[in-house]
Amino acid sequence: MSQIDKAARRLKIKARSRASVYGTEARPRLCIFRSLSQIYAQLIDDDKGKTILSASTMSKDSAGLTGTKCEVSAMVGKMLAEKALAQGITTVVFDRNGFRYHGRIKALADGAREAGLIF
Repeated sequence: MSQIDKAARRLKIKARSRASVYGTEARPRLCIFRSLSQIYAQLIDDDKGKTILSASTMSKDSAGLTGTKCEVSAMVGKMLAEKALAQGITTVVFDRNGFRYHGRIKALADGAREAGLIF
């Protein structure tokens, strides 16, 4: 399977899941993007079309994170959850963005749940 086929497949899955996943101010959408070496997560209010907050392996907060990619993803999930709880956000809608729910995506979700987010 070529890279183009994989990307097109992910975009089809993403479009299908986004038809039912919608974030509001009270319950924002936790959207995840995974590249080969980095992972990004953001809470989005789809009513206003604004990103409420974000966390990633590229942010200044996570400059000293070390470990495997899965371990670092779990730490990013915990960071995001702590920021969300500080702003009073406790529940979110999970958007895996067309990626399979395993590996780094699952690690980030488990880290966010562990830190107190409900989804």
